[in-house]
Amino acid sequence: MKVAVYPGSFDPVTYGHLDIIKRASQMFDKVIVAVMCNSAKTPLFTLDERVKMIRESVSDLNNVYVESFSGLLIDYCKKENIHIVIRGLRAITDFEYELQIAQTNKELSHNEVDTVFLTTSLQYSYLSSSVVKEVASYNGDITPCVPDFVADTLYKKYGFRK
Repeated sequence: MKVAVYPGSFDPVTYGHLDIIKRASQMFDKVIVAVMCNSAKTPLFTLDERVKMIRESVSDLNNVYVESFSGLLIDYCKKENIHIVIRGLRAITDFEYELQIAQTNKELSHNEVDTVFLTTSLQYSYLSSSVVKEVASYNGDITPCVPDFVADTLYKKYGFRK
C-alpha cells in the first residue's frame, strides 16, 4: 500500500490545498493530511479547528485521513511508517524553500523519506492562507478561495457576519 503524508499548518485550508489533496488521493492508496502544531507560527485557528475544517472539506475522499502532530515531520513519518511526503508548489519562489526542506528531511531520515512535489493548478496558484486571512480581515470576498463553511468560520473569527 502506497501511503503519503501531506503536512502543513492549513490556517485555514484553501482550495489550493484541497486541489493538492484530491490529486494526491488519486495517486496514492492512502493520504494523511498532517496538520502541524508549528511553534514558529501563531495560527488564527486552533489545531482542533483546523483539523475539523479539513475533515469536513475532504469527507468525500475515502482514502484521505486527517491527523495532527507536533515535532519533526521525519519523526512522524518514522512512527507511522510513511516514506512519501507530498508538497505543493505554487510558484518558483516556493521551490527553493521546499527543496531545502525536502533535502533536509531525506538526509535526517537516512534516505527513508522522499518528497513528491505537485504543482498547484493554475486557477489556485495565487492562493495562500495568509492572503485569505488578510482579505477576510477586511471583510473581503474569500468565497473563490475557500469552501463556504471555511469562509463563514473565518468571517466569524474577524467579527463579521456573512
